[in-house]
Amino acid sequence: MTLIDWIILIVFTSLLLVVTIFLKRYTRSVADFLSANRAAGRYLVTMAEGASGLGAINLIAYFEMYYLAGFVPAFWHLMLLPAGLIISTSGWVIYRYRQTRAMTLGQFFELRYGRKFRIFAGGLAFFSGIINYGIFPAVTARFFVYFCGLPEAFRVGEFDVQTYPVVMICLLSLALFFTLTGGQVVIMVTDFIQAQFVNVVLVVTLIFLVLHFNMDTVKSTLVSLSDSGHSRVNPFDAGEVKHFNAFFFFVNLFGAFYWTMAWQGGQAYNSSARSPHEARMGKILAQWRTAVTTLLPIFLPVAAFVVMHSTDFMPQSQAARDALGAVGDAQLQKQLTTPLVIRELLPAGMLGLFATVMLASAVSTDNTYMHSWGSILIQDVIVPLRGRPLSHRQHMLWLRVSILGVAVFAFFFSLLFRQTQYILLFMSLTGAIFLGGAGAAIIGGLYSRRGTTPAAFVAMIAGSVIGCGGILVKQLDPDFPFDGQQMLFAAMVISLSLYVIVSLTQRQAFNLDRMLHRGKYAKLTEHPEKYGQARPRLGWHVLKPGKDFNRRDKFIFYLTLAWSLTLFSAFAVISLMNLHKRWSDDWWFTYWEVFLGIGLVKAVIVTIWFLIGGGINLRELLEVLRHAKRNSLDDGSVSDGLNRDEVATAKAEKEL
Repeated sequence: MTLIDWIILIVFTSLLLVVTIFLKRYTRSVADFLSANRAAGRYLVTMAEGASGLGAINLIAYFEMYYLAGFVPAFWHLMLLPAGLIISTSGWVIYRYRQTRAMTLGQFFELRYGRKFRIFAGGLAFFSGIINYGIFPAVTARFFVYFCGLPEAFRVGEFDVQTYPVVMICLLSLALFFTLTGGQVVIMVTDFIQAQFVNVVLVVTLIFLVLHFNMDTVKSTLVSLSDSGHSRVNPFDAGEVKHFNAFFFFVNLFGAFYWTMAWQGGQAYNSSARSPHEARMGKILAQWRTAVTTLLPIFLPVAAFVVMHSTDFMPQSQAARDALGAVGDAQLQKQLTTPLVIRELLPAGMLGLFATVMLASAVSTDNTYMHSWGSILIQDVIVPLRGRPLSHRQHMLWLRVSILGVAVFAFFFSLLFRQTQYILLFMSLTGAIFLGGAGAAIIGGLYSRRGTTPAAFVAMIAGSVIGCGGILVKQLDPDFPFDGQQMLFAAMVISLSLYVIVSLTQRQAFNLDRMLHRGKYAKLTEHPEKYGQARPRLGWHVLKPGKDFNRRDKFIFYLTLAWSLTLFSAFAVISLMNLHKRWSDDWWFTYWEVFLGIGLVKAVIVTIWFLIGGGINLRELLEVLRHAKRNSLDDGSVSDGLNRDEVATAKAEKEL
């Protein structure tokens, strides 16, 4: 890293600090801290949520996957398009969840299943979350140590101090400052700024790499080094690729519906939209948001593989090998291969921009995860156990102390935990502790009057047992035949089956209209006109634009529908034809060239589009927060089966 690279990194970080200090004035209540007072527009929600979900660790995880498997996973990822389309256009889960007005998933669970289940599920979500998050600081810190060329240790007086724990402290401290200063208001705005910066830099970096690489060299390298069953360009000749094959994406396809909104790493975004409709539109726009953030993680590791195996890049590959040789640990070498190769390719200036992208990605995930797990511990475990509300001052203090505790835990967990498998598989396995049963409880609770509390308990317990057992087995025996993705699939299927069976044995009916504020219950909300229809739409009608769609919304809706169906139709036709007769590697490489070209054009258009829409939403958010009347009762508590701030209204409206 040259001086100009460090200047870029420092200037961007300073900008975020200034923005954070400016935004502090807008956080005046628990609802502000937890959900940005439910005042965010669609572009702001989708961009900020995307930044928090991208994360430096996710980029590194994708680098691992695509370096191992080449372009192939990107083709199988297309099988998820129908799921993403149906989920986003129908508002699957997110629309009804936003109708509940819950600020955490646990609050919804108490509304639906009672306080005991909220405490149990909240504790499970917290435990699963902090274990999952526990490796994040170590992975990102080691990236910066090696990518920036920092020494592995330095002397302080008579002591040798390891560099990566110090880098961890710096990264966690920066994220803590954002989180503790203004909660979700600061997190959302800084994540939005970081998302826009990341989009621009990723597009520029992708253009540089495409121009820098001779595609004939890329083709010859990938084809010549792919054995039968392990192709890096032909998805139908890659069945022997371990871990990241078609089954990996089949599980993700099933899980796309099952665990929608179940993972709570970015739980505040589920309640931050200004209305259920804006939340739904945010999910539709998310289908476009990924145009940028999924393209570079595909091409970058493929380019790194070419550099490491082509004679055209001997100086760069040798420098990368020397750097990797100093790493030592085999699993860590897999994580760092792509970053260390890219370090040898990018010129001064672009190196700093890429390092800043990774910093932005790391901080946006860190502050969101700290906020999520710290909030869940207080909102869904401590306060319900306490049995009575906290004062505003106490509540804010407890939230901040809890968030600090999450950061401290992550630091020490990262120091001590021995990672033995790919990042994505570790995340699947640790996520299974909560995700395995949470999907059943969420879907059954929002869409069925027949789901029962015992069924929810049974599903959550089954999922957590499978998830915890998987972690223990993997630590004791790294060669255990089932990986994290397979264990997650087992947890989902078993938990869902148990939820249905137990619910069917009991004959109970729950008042969904009351919980979702439909019909006469809309009077309990601050804006009754925004809370859906008296009767829910059923069947295929849920995929159509509703009465709350204006002309612009419908244009975005149908454009998304047309684009996704076109891509999936191409995927289906190509798949069927290859089942009859497999096409050559030459044809497939041409396919990937077209894929990258179209993706790059789309990325440029989406970056400009979302920059404009997000800027408008940001101005609207600050205007609402400047004049909003805060309700001290709106603190995520539940009383008599209602959100606490609705109880007085319900008593006044005796007909309810």
